[in-house]
Amino acid sequence: MKNLDLKRLEDQRIAQIVDANLDRAREGLRVLEDWARFALGRKDLVKSFKNFRQILGKHHLKVYKESRNFINDTSTGLSHPEQFKRNEASTIISSNAGRVQEALRVIEEFSRDHNQNLSKISSDIRYEIYNLEIVLLEAQSNYSLRKILNENDLYFITLDTENLFEKIKNILEGGVKIIQLRFKQGKDSDNLKFAIKVRELCNSFDALFLINDRVDIALACKADGVHLGQDDMDIKSARNILGFSKIIGISASNEWDIKKAIKDGCDYLGIGPVFATTTKKEKVPLGIDTLKSLTRDISIPWFAIGGIKQENIYLLKENNIRKIAIISDLINSKNPKEKAIMIINSLTDEN
Repeated sequence: MKNLDLKRLEDQRIAQIVDANLDRAREGLRVLEDWARFALGRKDLVKSFKNFRQILGKHHLKVYKESRNFINDTSTGLSHPEQFKRNEASTIISSNAGRVQEALRVIEEFSRDHNQNLSKISSDIRYEIYNLEIVLLEAQSNYSLRKILNENDLYFITLDTENLFEKIKNILEGGVKIIQLRFKQGKDSDNLKFAIKVRELCNSFDALFLINDRVDIALACKADGVHLGQDDMDIKSARNILGFSKIIGISASNEWDIKKAIKDGCDYLGIGPVFATTTKKEKVPLGIDTLKSLTRDISIPWFAIGGIKQENIYLLKENNIRKIAIISDLINSKNPKEKAIMIINSLTDEN
């Protein structure tokens, strides 16, 4: 390492440039770290960003900070109109990741002659940030989708039936924001075409669109995620295929399956059947007491499922259970839109 002489004008300017960009990089890293921590709850990302901040802080030498005494910066306070357009988390993430990357590139260039160690560190971190930006944006996309899960209590699951597309449209018009499309028959090519149509329809209503079981079709039709049963692909394999931006839900009916699904990183659970159901005739109903016991300590969204109808929702509400998944009672209704409105109202009604 070669010492900088702040009495030399060129050394002053180099020290000032490195100092300013170390501040800039660390500030940008703090923005990314705090969003990963407080919004996304991603300890792995928090650890990475914090580590990078600490490394850069350790190399923020006294000579760089002392160079500020010589600054006569006529560009202080200069801003750009684009800065005031960052009103979404994704744009804030991208702009701050870019800020860090640019600052590290400047440090890399201007420290290479006098501090090769800092130059190399800056280069290494910069390439890490390129990758972490993608991971963070994927996590942000997942966060936005999970927000829909958190804010909506009625989840609709389809059955193979006539006029299915029109019925889904009616149900969306009734205010349902979570749709799961199930395929139990038909050609994959036809199912994919139909899934794309339903995904476009759901997008027009800002609704969450999930595919049952079929990870391949979920990926191909660009669904928001997939719902898996206990006999389907495992969560980790599905996550490797779909990435962290997508939602993965799991069906569960016992404590072991619930704990394993949460440990493996599912985004929500469908727990049941609560009551007897024609959809899963072989399943023994859990009953409300067992459901309450199983869900007592669950920290992620979960939906009660199985045999739930408008007529028995009050039994769930009496036990403070308000997030439900419905199949037959909606799909078989003569007026799915009105039925959806009535069910949503009954869920939100405090009485």
